This record gives sequence, C-alpha cells and structure tokens, in this order.
Amino acid sequence: MACQSYLFAQEELALEKFVVAATINIYENPDVAIKIGDSVFNLAKEDRTKIKALNLISDAYSSKRNYQKALEYFIKANQLSKNVNDPVLQIRITTKIAILYQQLKIYDKTIYYLDEAEKLMSNYPNQDSIMPFLSNNYIVRGLIYKEKLNCEIANGFFDKGISYLKQNDTKLAQANLSITYYNKGNCYIELQDNSNAKESFELAIEHAQLVNANSLQAFALKGLAEVYSKENENLYAITILDKALELSKDVGDLILNQAIYKGLFENHLAMGNWEKYQEYQAHYLQTILSIKQSERGSVSNSLDEAEKEKEQELKKIQAQLDFSIFSLITFGLVAILLFIINERRIKKSTKKLLSRIKTLQ
Repeated sequence: MACQSYLFAQEELALEKFVVAATINIYENPDVAIKIGDSVFNLAKEDRTKIKALNLISDAYSSKRNYQKALEYFIKANQLSKNVNDPVLQIRITTKIAILYQQLKIYDKTIYYLDEAEKLMSNYPNQDSIMPFLSNNYIVRGLIYKEKLNCEIANGFFDKGISYLKQNDTKLAQANLSITYYNKGNCYIELQDNSNAKESFELAIEHAQLVNANSLQAFALKGLAEVYSKENENLYAITILDKALELSKDVGDLILNQAIYKGLFENHLAMGNWEKYQEYQAHYLQTILSIKQSERGSVSNSLDEAEKEKEQELKKIQAQLDFSIFSLITFGLVAILLFIINERRIKKSTKKLLSRIKTLQ
C-alpha cells in the first residue's frame, strides 16, 4: 500500500515538472503548451496538478491574445482551488485574476485583486518562495499606470518588478524580464528619452535570446526600430524590422505582425521606396482585416458565453422567486391556520366564561 502511494506521488510530481518545463512554450509555442496542459489535466489525479495544468493552458491562450478562452480555463482552475488548502496557490490564483482583468482593461478590478494578492503575500512567512508573484504584482501595476497615469510612475513599478525577477534565474523569469524591459522601452519612447529606450529594448532582446523566445525578440526589435525611425535612421530601422519579421514568421501573432508591417511601410515611405511602401502597406491592411475577423469570432464566442450566463442567472432568479412564492404561500397558510386555531380558542374561552357568569347569577 505504501509502495502504491509512493508511486502515485511520484507520478503526480512528474506531471507537475512536465507543466513547469512546458511554461517556456507559453510565448514561443502556445499551441504546444495547450496540448501539454490538456494531457497533464487528463492524466492527473490530484486537484493541485490539474490546477497547474489549467493555469498553463490559460497562460498559453493569453499569449495568443484569446483572453476569453484564458478566462474560461482559469475559472475551472479557480473552482478546483477551493478543494485545496494552499496559501501559495491562492496567491497565484488571485494574481492571475488580476492579470486577466488587466488584459481585459478592467482596471478597477485589476487593482482590487492586486491589493488582495498583496495582502496574502504580506502574511506569507516564506517571502523568497513568492518572489515571482511579487514581481508580477509590481509589473502589472506598472502596466496600468502606464495606461492611466504616466510613464515615470510606471517605470518605478517596472523597476521594482525587475529587482524581484533578477533574483529568480528560471526561464520564465528571463521571459518576463524581456517583457518588462520592452514595456520600459515603450515608456521611454513616450518620455522622448531615446537613449534609455534603446538600452531597455536591447536588454529585452538579450533576455529573450537567453530562452530562444522569438516572439519576445521580435517585439523588442520592433520597439528598437521605432527609436531609430524617430531619429531618421530609416535604413537601420528597416534592417532591424526585417529581422523582426523573420523571427515572427512562425509565431502567428497578428498584433506583432501588424506593428512590424506598419514600421516597414513607414520607413520605406520615408526613404522614397514607393514599391516597398505599397507592398508592406498591403500586408499591413490585410493583417488588420485578419485581426478584425478574429475579434469578430471572439465577440461571437463571448456573446454565446454571455447568453449561457444570462440563462443560468435567469434560472437562479426563477428558483429564488419560486422559493419566495412558496415561502409566502406557506407563511400565509400557517398564518391562516393559526388565526383559525386562535379564533376557536377565543370562542371556547368565551363560552366557558359565559357559562361561569350564568352559574354565578
């Protein structure tokens, strides 16, 4: 029996390690990460392992910018987490909820869940083990402040996130460093600080190369090319964008491709190369069309989900209404019954009293 339990535990541990190893595919090969997550979910016996598999799938869909699907799988993970007493898992889930709301641009909800995660982390005794979540908390706050306030405040939060990420030498940490430096670079562009922007994008490229993340390299190269475009170094910007386009071929990120094509046609136009300008503008417009078609599909799925939720809510309301009506009818019947009983009791008492009065007379 003990041997069987040991083998069971080892199988679950192996599946968890498989999930950890697959996390690097989130950015580079999200479809591979989704397949691995599905396999682990189906093979796992423990809720903890299933939750990690669902988180992997959710993150991969987020990488594909399919936030509706990401949310769908994360809801499943959140439901399973209620069966597991694990503070770190609760921190992970709360942080993930915040990230999903940030991706959906629902910033008040994002801040709420970031604050909740921060409370959970402040009470956790082993701070070293939750550094990845601390870094995520600061980085997501930076992304919000970049959108809602200003880049100087945002960069302060990015720097805090980076300080925690540098204490973690995992592949995922390297990928997140690349993403954070990329966002810092964009902030420096807004602040018209080209020197720091270049440095940030170069660091983003460096960390992406460490984990062979082509999509992250391509994004950082696109950002770097934008800086050189602003300095009228159009030929060098085109060289950088050509490299970014080559790296992005197998990634399938339409938003990335749109940005690269835009950079290419603008720089070719600045150099007076009309033929190349028309070529890349055509690619750019076709990519926009593909994005709109993809969004239309996502909206359709979202409407289906909304309709299901609406039906469930209506059923819930109907059930509550039925219960309320039943309770009201029951209460009414009981009240009537008590009234009748009380009336009979009063009549009986009255008769007795009259009888005694007659006797006394």
